Amino acid sequence: MFNRFLKPEIRYARRMARIARWDRPVEGPAGRLRAWAHMLLADHGVFRLLYLNKHKVTDRLWRSAQPAPHQIAALKAEGVRTIINLRGGREHGSWQLQKEACERLGIKLVEFVVRSRGAPDRDTLLSAKAFFDEIEYPAVLHCKSGADRAGFVAALFLVVYEGKSIDEAQRQLSVRFGHFRFSKTGILDEFFDLYRREGEAKGIPFLTWIETQYDAEALERNFRPGFWSNLLVDRIMRRE
Repeated sequence: MFNRFLKPEIRYARRMARIARWDRPVEGPAGRLRAWAHMLLADHGVFRLLYLNKHKVTDRLWRSAQPAPHQIAALKAEGVRTIINLRGGREHGSWQLQKEACERLGIKLVEFVVRSRGAPDRDTLLSAKAFFDEIEYPAVLHCKSGADRAGFVAALFLVVYEGKSIDEAQRQLSVRFGHFRFSKTGILDEFFDLYRREGEAKGIPFLTWIETQYDAEALERNFRPGFWSNLLVDRIMRRE
């Protein structure tokens, strides 16, 4: 809660300590208990046990919140071959348990890291098509809650890989999935809206616009989240 008031070097040191703790194999029953406790409490996984926010994007792609080991086993039983982790950082007991479960079940675990509260990175966007080309399907992509980054990458998949319209793709960013466009996460909606104005309206293909005209810094400068929606998402719901 008070992490944002700390000096950058202190925040960085703490992050590195978390990664050192969780980006390694589970060590015995005590280590597994610690990982489960961290996933359920510190990473708010107790809510995901009740509702995984899992939804079908296409016949071979699903989206969800961060799954627990038994939920990964259920995905395996449904035929899932790849899990795409959008969170990055490897700072949670959730990551440690997920990696172990995927290795045990023979599911390929890959990462495609995106942000939920910043303008999408140009290089990441341009790499999306090649990334989706290499995935073994069926696949599930997930962030922490399954609302924001999962919705954005699902939309990106539909546009750059399936050739769907921006209107159809952007339905993945919806309050139906727990996404609120007037909070800081609304910058993801504004990204697509910006393409409509600057690219689609002029007949410029999506990836061409990203490569030649998209200005991430300008998007961040000009976007203004709503106060109350931002309070709900960041302070009450504790989104990542």
